[in-house]
Amino acid sequence: MSSEEFEKLHEMYQSLYEELQLIPDRAAKCYGEERKRLVRTFDERHGEAEELLREMDQELCAAPSGFRNAMSMKLRLHRRDLGKLQRDMRNTDPGFGSLSHSVQGSPHGIYSSQNQHSQTHLQSQRSLLLQGTESLNNASQSIERSHRIATETEHIGTEIIEELGEQREQLDRTRDRLVNTGENLSRSRKILRNMSRRLMTNKLLLAVIILMELAILGAVIYLKFFR
Repeated sequence: MSSEEFEKLHEMYQSLYEELQLIPDRAAKCYGEERKRLVRTFDERHGEAEELLREMDQELCAAPSGFRNAMSMKLRLHRRDLGKLQRDMRNTDPGFGSLSHSVQGSPHGIYSSQNQHSQTHLQSQRSLLLQGTESLNNASQSIERSHRIATETEHIGTEIIEELGEQREQLDRTRDRLVNTGENLSRSRKILRNMSRRLMTNKLLLAVIILMELAILGAVIYLKFFR
């Protein structure tokens, strides 16, 4: 978590440093109240940058050992660049040093004259950044949940499709069996009809034979006893 907090502070510092970089050149081209305004702005931003570096230094102590070398190198480079910007700002106005000593009797000159305001502004920026980070985290979690639900839904849909495919195959096999059963029943009906016809034919033949035998028997009796 310390390395993540360090990166957040580093992003805030980069934003401040980019703003500070523009002020010396602008101050060199301005005079009077405009230059004083730029000096005050530089003072505020410089104080905020120093506060950020101090907080980054505190996070460095709590960071995992594997990250400390890179983080320490970043801090040294940032302090060097910040000192160079301070010298550039002094070079834009020969009276800049005396002006810094005259503000509120501060031992650090103009760069610490509005430290209270700088800290308040810094805290406000940090709060906004943390709120933005929290919103991004919430959005990321919401997207992750949606993605997980979509994946689960897709998985369930795939299983349903596979199950429907299996049921379709079962229905096709059942239909084929019913067709075969219907064909078998048709053949059975034909066989039964043929058997029924043969049975009737046999009965008729048997009846004719019986009648013929009775006729012959009657004729024999008549010829033997009545002639």
